[in-house]
Amino acid sequence: MRLGWMRGLALALAATVMFLYVTSVKKEVWANEEHLHQAQKELSVISKEILQRLKEIESHAQVIARHSAVMKREIKAAENLFPNSRLFKMWHPELSEGEQREAEELFQKYGYNVFLSDRIALDRVLPETRDHRCLTKKYPSDLPTISVVLIYLDEALSVIKRAIYSVINRTPAHLLKEIILVDDGSTNEDLQEKLNVFISVIHESKPGLLKKVRYSEPKGLTQARISGWAAASGEVVAIFDAHIEVHVGWAEPLLVRIKSDRKLVLSPVFDKVNFHNMKVSPYPAAAHGFDWSLTCRYEYFSQEWYKLNDQSLPAKSPSVMGILVVDRLFFGEIGALDAGMNTYGGENVELGIRVWSCGGSIEIIPCSKVAHIERAHKPYARDLVALMKRNALRVAEVWLDEYKFNVNAAWNVPRDHGIDIGDVSERKRLKEKLQCKSFKWYIDTVYPRLRSQDELLGYGVLINSLRTDLCIDQGVLSANTPILYACHRMFSQTCNYRKTGEISVGQSAVQEGRCLVDPGSGRLPSFDKCSKLLHKYWDFKQGQSIKNRDTGRCLEIDIGQNGYYQLYIQNCSGQNWTIQYVIKDF
Repeated sequence: MRLGWMRGLALALAATVMFLYVTSVKKEVWANEEHLHQAQKELSVISKEILQRLKEIESHAQVIARHSAVMKREIKAAENLFPNSRLFKMWHPELSEGEQREAEELFQKYGYNVFLSDRIALDRVLPETRDHRCLTKKYPSDLPTISVVLIYLDEALSVIKRAIYSVINRTPAHLLKEIILVDDGSTNEDLQEKLNVFISVIHESKPGLLKKVRYSEPKGLTQARISGWAAASGEVVAIFDAHIEVHVGWAEPLLVRIKSDRKLVLSPVFDKVNFHNMKVSPYPAAAHGFDWSLTCRYEYFSQEWYKLNDQSLPAKSPSVMGILVVDRLFFGEIGALDAGMNTYGGENVELGIRVWSCGGSIEIIPCSKVAHIERAHKPYARDLVALMKRNALRVAEVWLDEYKFNVNAAWNVPRDHGIDIGDVSERKRLKEKLQCKSFKWYIDTVYPRLRSQDELLGYGVLINSLRTDLCIDQGVLSANTPILYACHRMFSQTCNYRKTGEISVGQSAVQEGRCLVDPGSGRLPSFDKCSKLLHKYWDFKQGQSIKNRDTGRCLEIDIGQNGYYQLYIQNCSGQNWTIQYVIKDF
């Protein structure tokens, strides 16, 4: 009970008593004036009693309020039950034990803070993150209509609702053809009846705006996107994840570009919605590139774009991250997405290579902003490595021509890997039908930063003959020191040896940014940028020693102070090394 409410009640009671008493007294006053004097005295006594009672009520209410506050603090200030959780390492609310357990359970299920999402506004206002020049741009009203496809698998209902509200509220009504929800086999009960009720409510004011495509079991991200595109009827299709919120003015910059060139595939700029507190963190505009594992990464735009000194302008990109906007008919003409891709990974890189090679182009549109939840983990497939490897090898087989060995090297598989990549004959016929350019043209013209590993002599794990169960490993990246570790043959142990004499290890082998070097003093090897010249060249023959050309010292293994074998740089003692796969004899 709040103090103000209690005080008001007491005053109201006092006023009522006084009114009734005075009314009664007035009747007697008319009969006898002496009664008036007596009544005034009695009224004074009653007033004093009421005031005293009010003070007692106030005092009692203050005690209750203080006790309530203490109880609330005791309930809320429960000890952190999940100190190792990624959620509670970054998010520090005062929650009871029960609330913490609920929040952690939802976080593990969805990969973001659903406990908080369920408690914030569904139509919240997003911060303005566009370049100031975007705010002054004017767009014609006669733009193409757009269908928005939202893909989801066991997404939180509040997140889907928030995505829908953002699209409805921030897209001009005459341009928004429909919103298509593609449920890729969700099992959440919330996404059945409760979502259908929500759709019915939307249809009361906007009949037929929402459509739903649902699979009884998951088909994978690529197939879900294809289904959403096939169900669309707008002139332009925007294919999004369902865990997004579009910003004000997101659609017009995209539609005006496609109106000018229907062979464009576009991407808005993503802002990050933090998985822990659901707040929006702005990201700068960047190109969408990839490495030889065909894993996406952000790249700088061309220097020509930066020289224009206008960050509101569209910019060319080698690929697209996955959220895409495209002319609906052109998307079909160019082959949509490769339905042979499994679940997740590589499909966007395949699209990027195909669009550029087969007559289209890709742009990033800085004036179009979409806020996207960056999950802490992907609940639908915790281990995506095998899927991504398979899909990357499929893309390489169809589109990379003589460069496909680069993908094999990045994934540490032999040329004849034997991995089932599915039937690619239809995609090869599409490539021939569209008269697509070669991958060499793509590298030379579109993506020269993707340095081909033509000088690669060998790749895979590097093993010393003294301990064939141990492999060179990149170790902790921040430590910048390679280590010796039990062989598992994953990314961190993939090594490249080039004709130039450079050796790269682990992530540096894929990104081609760091080389193994002899620092010139001490016993520990280290990594340095390959662009530097410091002691990075090694003489190596398969099955023989690895010797630094500058220092004359060798990469070897020896027992360290902890009693285990470690990786050292020391005077050559005749130790021999073998690299897993040889491309050219050396």
